[in-house]
Amino acid sequence: MRFVFGNIGAPDLPKRGYTPGNAPLIALLLDIEADFAIEEDGQTLWEDVHFQVAELAFELATWLQSPREYRCDFELDSMDWSERGVVRIVGCDGGWRVGSVLEPDLWSAPVSWEDLVAEIHRFIRAVREATAALGIDPGFLPKV
Repeated sequence: MRFVFGNIGAPDLPKRGYTPGNAPLIALLLDIEADFAIEEDGQTLWEDVHFQVAELAFELATWLQSPREYRCDFELDSMDWSERGVVRIVGCDGGWRVGSVLEPDLWSAPVSWEDLVAEIHRFIRAVREATAALGIDPGFLPKV
């Protein structure tokens, strides 16, 4: 299972009157977007264009930082989507599965907690690097 993105940009920042240097956190989370997909073995489980990858990275990092005994399933509660769970991670027999409420019948195969965390960390690092390449300080996203 992989979180894949490309064509990252922040075209709405200037429309809102912001520059990369003065945008508040909420604008960065909403406006840094890319073509995004959840993939497994070459199959796309769910995809979207202009998806808020910074918001997803931020929320995944927050989820990982929660104490293990209080950590439940992950459902992205995006500021930009009316549906809760456009990206979901649920515990199951054999590990964790990833999918989207928008494709309820498509789930990744179970992955171990260690493999899931490694993929989330890789995704967050990639979003940080891509954000920096846009000229935006990625400091609002945790280092992993």
